[in-house]
Formats: sequence, C-alpha cells, structure tokens
Amino acid sequence: MEPNPQTQVAGDAQRRAGSSGTPLIHLEGVTKVFYTDEVETHALSGIHLDIQKGEYIAIAGPSGCGKSTLLSILGLLDSPSDGTYILNSKSVADLTLSERTRIRNREVGFIFQAFNLIGDLTVYENVELPLTYRGMPSAERKARVQESLEKVGMAHRIKHYPSQLSGGQQQRVAVARALGGKPSVLLADEPTGNLDSKNGEQAMELLRNLHREGATICMVTHDPRYARHAERTVRLFDGRIVDESMAEAQEV
Repeated sequence: MEPNPQTQVAGDAQRRAGSSGTPLIHLEGVTKVFYTDEVETHALSGIHLDIQKGEYIAIAGPSGCGKSTLLSILGLLDSPSDGTYILNSKSVADLTLSERTRIRNREVGFIFQAFNLIGDLTVYENVELPLTYRGMPSAERKARVQESLEKVGMAHRIKHYPSQLSGGQQQRVAVARALGGKPSVLLADEPTGNLDSKNGEQAMELLRNLHREGATICMVTHDPRYARHAERTVRLFDGRIVDESMAEAQEV
C-alpha cells in the first residue's frame, strides 16, 4: 500500500516541531466547506501544518487550490469548518469576534497583492493607522512608524500619498504597515501579483531580509520562482497538501 502524501507531510511537520519546540502555528485536520445554492465546495480538506517561529514558508499551487482560503484562516479573517488551529499556544476556536480582531491586530501582519493603502492618507498615516486601534501613545506610534519605514527604505517618502508612489514603493509601504505592530507572523498574499518582474524581485529580497532579521513569514504564491525564496514550500492541490520541500541552502 502506497503511503498517503498528506500523512507523510504531517509526520514531517511533527518531527520538525519535536526538534524545534512548540510551533508558532499548528493546524490539525483543518477543513473548509462553502455552501452555495445547495452545492458543497470543499476548499480545504484535512490540512495538517506547523509553522515554526522564525520560519519562512511558501504556500504554492494553481489557482483555486485553496491557498487564499488557508491564508484567510491563518489570519483569523475566516474560520475553519472543522479542525484545530492553535496560534502562539492558544486555540482560536472559541474566540469572540472582538477577541479575534484584537489578536489579529497584534499577532498578524498582512501584505496584500493590491497593497490596500488608503488613498487620502499619507505614507505615515497609512502605516500608523493599525496602531491607533491599540490606543498606543502618539510618541510610541511615531517611533514604530519611523522604524518600519526605515526598514523598507521608504522613510524619505513619509509625507507622500499612495498615488505619488510607484507600485514597488506602495508595496514597501504596505510591508512597513504590516511590520509596525511587530506581529508574530507576516502573511503575504501574492505580494508580487501587481508588480513587474524587477519590482517583484525587489519585494522578494525585502521579505528575505526581514526573514534574516527574525521575521516569521507565510507567503502565498502561484509562481515557483518566488516560492524558491522561502525555506520551505508547501504545495496545495484541490484543498490538500500534496507535497512539501525544503529550499536548497543559500548563502546569507
């Protein structure tokens, strides 16, 4: 009898968790079913996945395989139909809506394909906005914004508006906004999708640099060129993990 790829992948994840300590993210048997017009769509089927603190993982696969659904669950934007999700040693299953919002604001940094910057806010105000929901003092917010923009090389554009920036610059501001809250994990949903190849490579290099500095990154991509930037690639097909591979050692 041939081994089940899903079981084998789960076993590999468990072995890593045993050698590296408690994972930052633990998914066990996660399933997501959508119901529309009496039709069941199984977007995810029995996902087992561990992500360690400081790891850089790519979730890859063709369009419609469940990548974005999985990322939405990881980011507490959606809930699984079944299964277990543990974030920072805490189950998220019974959280209220306000608790999910609070944890999402503190634990998760989102980097979107479409940047999702607010057009009538300056670069500074876009990066600062998520911090205002924490009731953080102005001086601390200012320091966080400055630090984040310096990390992505955009401190010199602090008074500009998104429309005055190139696509690559807007994505850097979006990354700075995600970094401002010092989240436990960065979730990047096709971060190069709206960029040309040159700016796409620059965005990937930025994520690699953040990872070298200790950031935990989970990136969704359909492009194998960009998946190779990650330490580990998990491949989805029809809502299941069908393969997992480690990147070849790269010089830092």
